[in-house]
Amino acid sequence: MEAAPELGNALFKIAKANAAAPLIPGSLDYNNHNHDMLAHFSVSESWIGDFSTGVIKLGEWSAMLHGLSAQECGLLSLVRCYDGKDRNHVLQLFEQAATLSSSFCFSTTIIMPNGFRQPLFCMGESNGLEEKYSGSMVGVFVFPRFKLEGSSQIASRQ
Repeated sequence: MEAAPELGNALFKIAKANAAAPLIPGSLDYNNHNHDMLAHFSVSESWIGDFSTGVIKLGEWSAMLHGLSAQECGLLSLVRCYDGKDRNHVLQLFEQAATLSSSFCFSTTIIMPNGFRQPLFCMGESNGLEEKYSGSMVGVFVFPRFKLEGSSQIASRQ
């Protein structure tokens, strides 16, 4: 008898930056984005990482939702609150992106000491890796505003 596939919603993807899907004409046009709808369903915030220092700079919401007291941190501090089964996958993804200019995405759940569980989606890219210890990453965190079964929600609508 064949085992049932493991059900899950984790997503870990990486691609060479030049292999990413091309932009659809007009997709960057501000009028083609429904910011109100995005804000209704999620909190989103950009972040940046500097390979020369190892520092990741987060926005206010991202730092708070990651349980951090400062908006600057290292990678290990950032991922320590991620679901344990996803943490190594995320670390490997960042390691790959730090060695090859890439586009990447992942999803996981932030688990806080107080029991809050917050879904997280991340999309980003790395670039400028031509010289040793140079380059950066930029990305966006998206925190959906829905409640996970059996848990409390962090990113609630104010």
